[in-house]
Amino acid sequence: MIRLPALLRAILLISLAACTPAAVESNEPLDLPIAASWSGDYPVAALDQLPVGQQQNRAGSIGDAATFARVWQNFKPAEAPPAVDFAQNLVVYSRNIDFYNRTNILKVTLTAGVIEVLAMETMSARPIEQLAAMAMAVVPRAGVKALRLDQTTTVPVD
Repeated sequence: MIRLPALLRAILLISLAACTPAAVESNEPLDLPIAASWSGDYPVAALDQLPVGQQQNRAGSIGDAATFARVWQNFKPAEAPPAVDFAQNLVVYSRNIDFYNRTNILKVTLTAGVIEVLAMETMSARPIEQLAAMAMAVVPRAGVKALRLDQTTTVPVD
């Protein structure tokens, strides 16, 4: 009689573990939840404040509070940077590189350890001069190893 409840408990724990999302690499795309997001303008003169190696890219990621605070100071200078738990999350961004278009991050997909940022932009032919539109979003970092820049290029995520 005592063995049956123990067996049921073991089955229940195994079932719960099977239903819990795991941070393992999967070839199946997984849309990551967006915990917070912001849109605005970013000064072209401050592109050097973006993470090294991502300053000329349409998409990028920020993995630490110091870099985020520096980028935020240029992105929303009148506001204090929001609290982000960088041990559990990272901030991804999408920005204009050719023409000034308002932008918004629609989703972030994780496939085999690589995240891809899908953003929507308005359409204009106004060249980027002093400001580029930018959007940022907070997503979980579990299982994320790299960020897709284009069809063939990825950069590591720290």
